[in-house]
Amino acid sequence: MSFNAREGWNVQASLIAKRTHNPIRSIVENIVVEPNPEKQMIALSIGDPTTFGNLKPAREVIEAVQESVESQLYNGYAPSTGYEEARRAVAEYSSTDDLKVEAKDVILCSGCSCALDLCITALAREGQNILIPRPGFSIYRTLAEGLGITVRSYNLRPELGWEIDLDDLEAQIDESTAAILINNPSNPCGSVFSREHLLDILDVAAKYYVPIIADEIYEHMVFPGRRFHSLASLSSEVPILSCSGLTKRFLVPGWRMGWIIVHDRQNILDKEIKKALQCLSQRIIGSNTIVQGALPKILKNTPQRFFDNVVQTLDAHATLTYNYIAKIPGLKPIMPDGAMYMMVHIDLPSFPEFNTELEFVQRLLAEESVFCLPGQCFDYPSYMRLVITVPQDMLEEACLRIQDFCARHHVKNYLRNSINSVEIPY
Repeated sequence: MSFNAREGWNVQASLIAKRTHNPIRSIVENIVVEPNPEKQMIALSIGDPTTFGNLKPAREVIEAVQESVESQLYNGYAPSTGYEEARRAVAEYSSTDDLKVEAKDVILCSGCSCALDLCITALAREGQNILIPRPGFSIYRTLAEGLGITVRSYNLRPELGWEIDLDDLEAQIDESTAAILINNPSNPCGSVFSREHLLDILDVAAKYYVPIIADEIYEHMVFPGRRFHSLASLSSEVPILSCSGLTKRFLVPGWRMGWIIVHDRQNILDKEIKKALQCLSQRIIGSNTIVQGALPKILKNTPQRFFDNVVQTLDAHATLTYNYIAKIPGLKPIMPDGAMYMMVHIDLPSFPEFNTELEFVQRLLAEESVFCLPGQCFDYPSYMRLVITVPQDMLEEACLRIQDFCARHHVKNYLRNSINSVEIPY
């Protein structure tokens, strides 16, 4: 077979590449404001708990990886879905009295974002839609829209601790809805859904026969007085693809170890979706084998006191941050119940110099060298997200700087400064 000779080079990007867009990266990378050179930079923007070195993985985790390396058993390729013993370890780790998981239902992935990618790709086709939370982590939109899948957002309710607006969720569903994505505990909100609320969500999914993708990467990272319930532990009717991994709870995001657990007690996904996930896993040819070799000991030997200490630290940081920010005129923080984040409402009319929260955070960066993510990153204007994993002294310093910034720009001081700056003719 022949074809007409091309007249010149014409190499074009694929549709998937052209449609792929990461809102966080787009906004952050286009902020050209320089921090105040006289003040140390404090980034409350990075969702990486290891950045500042105050939160470190457990000794048992490090030793398990060292042993895996030294064994020389995990230098080659693994099965695309993961070694049997590693998948069995995840199954045992994820099983409870109410929910039994088997190794055959586990697929190991290159981080939780890879797990989400496989789930969205397996469940939805071009022209269909998936439902995602607003505010919500931007990776859901990035992954779906790159594949030509439409994204519809359902609202969370800040006045109810970021519970899902169930009427709005239900209103988004139509015959082309392929999946509902539920993030609990939440990034960016730090919310933790109650058992009752999760049951209400499951009722909606069951009513319309829509499977759920459960992003539960912050599982068990909940503050005292709250309890994490996995969605799959509460339903035997709705098929659920649960996504999690080592990243957050074990403080090793760079190790790229995530997983999907297929919960399908009615065998609804057996015909096509399980096979689809296995086929898609072959595109990445498996996850990190060194970490797979360490996984059984990591999941079994990491002591509960390690998890408790991390949660206690985050709870203390959340309380400190909330108590500071709540006293600042024009700002309204919403106390999280878990994860690593706090959403803060900015009453923009109280800060007349700024038209958007993006302008607010840009000036905060320029004047105080404190960087927070604007709500636009999460499809939620008039808010900013604070990361609470930084060391306590830095967190306290950041709060004091935010307080000083707001004091200068709040409407009362802004009007006073404006009046004082007006030249009165003689």
